[in-house]
Amino acid sequence: MSAISIINGTILDPSRNLEHKSDLLIVDGKIHEGAFSGSVDRTIDATGCFVTPGLIDIHVHFREPGDEEEETIASGAAAAVAGGFTTVCCMPNTKPTLDNEGQIEFVRRAAERVGLANVFPIGAITKGRAGKELAEIGSMLQRGAIAFSDDGVGVADASVMRKALQYCRMFDALIMQHCEEPALTGGAMHAGIVSTSLGLTGIPAEAEQLMIARDLLLNRVIGCRYHVQHISTAWSVELIRRAKKDGQRVSAEVSPHHLLLTDESCRGYDTVYKMNPPLRTADDIKACIAGVKDGTIECLATDHAPHLAEEKELEFPSAPFGIIGLECALPLYIKALVEPGHISWMKLIHLMSTSPAKIVKLDRGTLQAGAIADVTVIDPEKSWKIDSAKFASKSRNCPFDGWEVKGKAMATIVGGKIALAPPFQGV
Repeated sequence: MSAISIINGTILDPSRNLEHKSDLLIVDGKIHEGAFSGSVDRTIDATGCFVTPGLIDIHVHFREPGDEEEETIASGAAAAVAGGFTTVCCMPNTKPTLDNEGQIEFVRRAAERVGLANVFPIGAITKGRAGKELAEIGSMLQRGAIAFSDDGVGVADASVMRKALQYCRMFDALIMQHCEEPALTGGAMHAGIVSTSLGLTGIPAEAEQLMIARDLLLNRVIGCRYHVQHISTAWSVELIRRAKKDGQRVSAEVSPHHLLLTDESCRGYDTVYKMNPPLRTADDIKACIAGVKDGTIECLATDHAPHLAEEKELEFPSAPFGIIGLECALPLYIKALVEPGHISWMKLIHLMSTSPAKIVKLDRGTLQAGAIADVTVIDPEKSWKIDSAKFASKSRNCPFDGWEVKGKAMATIVGGKIALAPPFQGV
């Protein structure tokens, strides 16, 4: 029997709307309440810290198999626990695509060997993410796929998407859609005044909005669980808001960069600001924040997307989309949402743990007695400077490098095992 005691912290558990100063005991990988006669193996002094359910990111790219030089399941898991995340869900745009049970099994076993964060694979909606033929959804579910997405591209064919919604509805499986109408893509950044002044082809907001609107219409009768990834425009938020009022089973996520950065950041042609969906306008940021505040957006997710330095050193139109964010997401969300007073700490942890767990139907996101002991200890006042050179991730494409931030994960406990140990840890 092994036991870890976290003392002097403030328990913050959105699953019970519970906030109070108390110790937390973990015994044999589970949250323990009541009498305990055994000995404690480790004690963590969490004075001044929040003790929360383990943070969950349902949208990351770990590049394995195929692009292990950018990120592996091991390096991605290390980045996750460094940022306070106990659970991540990895996208299927690998080489080969995660579109069959063998690939799903590969990710699961690789994650088990690493033994850091929980890594759950997301299967592709279509074979090869080509948007033409449904992938092996049923068999992938049996092997542990947590949801389905062709992330990186949206399913363009309405007939194929309708079949996917119908098929996933039979299993009550979740579809996570990268919403982007391909007829309006091909640009390098948001279509607007800035892109025009820079001479860069733009991606209009309507590209995202059209696919969301189409899918919501297709799904009105079908009723599949449907999730909009990395939402970025004001009207996209409004479409989700209206669909929720109509009773649709729809959820949405937003990433740190779509809450903190605008297309003005691209003026220096620095490709570290190139992502998809692209950075939008200040009005879009306001709408996304409003969506978080009123519950339209139920989840915060990083869209952690590693790339090699030589790839990002290409000219802006030729460089790949994507940035990394697992190791600095927590303080960035604090800066965007908590410090300005938009949401409380309780709401933040709900959006980063309890709600994501509910969206993908995981038995996580709670500190109730008997729950799996995925726990994050957060110092809300810890000031530090983001230094991508020190990241556990293999890649360095982070637009927030050098930012002064506040709030840091000091300990990450996964299944009752300490994956990130605080400097104040005692025995």
